Amino acid sequence: MSWKWEYAFGAEEAARTAPADFLARVENKAEELVRAAEAAHVHGEAHQGSDPKGGDVIVPGGMFTYQVVVRSERVYVVQITYLGF
Repeated sequence: MSWKWEYAFGAEEAARTAPADFLARVENKAEELVRAAEAAHVHGEAHQGSDPKGGDVIVPGGMFTYQVVVRSERVYVVQITYLGF
């Protein structure tokens, strides 16, 4: 398995209505989070213990909330908020 990111829960639905330029910024940051998680957890599937705490990331136009699930080698974008600024 290799590290990837994906929308989860209601974030996928919210992404359908958000502007494309905002989503591109969210996706770029999500890809950065994937690279960081992959570097920090080289043997993700063999990970023992709890997952690291997720967080909020501010991007131009809004923000998103993410969670890292190491054993699945995934970064989940669980909420996006478009504010239009």
